[in-house]
Amino acid sequence: MLLVCRFTVPQERVAEFVEQAGRALDLLQAQPGCVHGTLGRSTDDDDRFVLSVLFESVTAYRRSMSPFPVRELVVPLLSQADNDGPSAFEVLVEADREGGVRRHASLVAADAGTVRVGDAAGPSRSR
Repeated sequence: MLLVCRFTVPQERVAEFVEQAGRALDLLQAQPGCVHGTLGRSTDDDDRFVLSVLFESVTAYRRSMSPFPVRELVVPLLSQADNDGPSAFEVLVEADREGGVRRHASLVAADAGTVRVGDAAGPSRSR
């Protein structure tokens, strides 16, 4: 699972934000199932940032968000993200430095966009 959060940070808060994001990445990286995390700054707009964290699975992501220190620091940080789009993505194709490309089946059911909460029994066919 890939978490991607975009932030708009006023210039006077950049140092504080970068420090907070660094602590958040430290906490998340210490959680089982957290693979990699980065904070990037736009080269075009110096007030725009992106935080991306790769988890082994949706379950690993959810468990990573459970410990109290994470809920105390990371969750408030993520709540400051720009909410102009989705932030959680499933990884469908990944490539490594050795040139290997791996494809993953979607874990989202084909009818996920049409089934109401409580009616779904689980994915019988991925999208």
